[in-house]
Amino acid sequence: MFDQPFAHGHSLLHRLDPRVRLTVAAGSAICLALVQTRPAALYGLAVGAALLLLSRPPLAAVLRRLLAVNVFLCFLCLLTPFSLPGDAVWQWGPLCASRQGLELALVLWAKSNALVGCFLALAATMPVSTAGYALQRLRCPAKVVFLLLFAGRYVHDVAGEWRTLLAAARLRGFRARTSLHSYRTLASLLGILLLRGLDRAQRVHEAMRLRGFRQRFHCVTPFQAHLRDAVFVAVMGAAMGVLCWLEFR
Repeated sequence: MFDQPFAHGHSLLHRLDPRVRLTVAAGSAICLALVQTRPAALYGLAVGAALLLLSRPPLAAVLRRLLAVNVFLCFLCLLTPFSLPGDAVWQWGPLCASRQGLELALVLWAKSNALVGCFLALAATMPVSTAGYALQRLRCPAKVVFLLLFAGRYVHDVAGEWRTLLAAARLRGFRARTSLHSYRTLASLLGILLLRGLDRAQRVHEAMRLRGFRQRFHCVTPFQAHLRDAVFVAVMGAAMGVLCWLEFR
């Protein structure tokens, strides 16, 4: 669940400067989130798919993430045509699906998958530590970088602690069911997990302060932009320009 299957690779996108990738990902996300027309949404979906293909990700990992997103989108897109008034294209009793609702559902589905594709291709193709150092070089708030790096470092420990607690409960006969006893047991396990996490966080923070930590990390790997980074920024800028033209033409 907490692995990073896209972080290590040898594609063109993996060789780009992490600062460039994060900046382009943020700009593309803003443009795609504001899209409201069908041609622009479908074009954005094509851009996201092209970026995803360029990153050469593991197919199984991509399908799992796309499935998780589209299961939620499926319910949203099924309800949208019946909740938006407009020209009726199908009616059964009191239920009426409008053409405007169908178009809105298509736009939502297309731009949501485009956003996921851009994020997986540009942001998920770097380790959490690299993303944190890149955000620090981009002058992001120190507390945001601090939380991101610590979450990336200790999320595996928290997940391991939860697996240990759950295994101990199962050895004592616990089986998760839709009952009040199961809910109380899971709530108790979550409480124990939070208390252990708080205790560990305090010990780690005290140990780092004793070593002179001042809430700023220092990266020993230099970031250096190359010509390919400038070309990539120019290409993505042109692609987002076409997206805006399709949106506002």
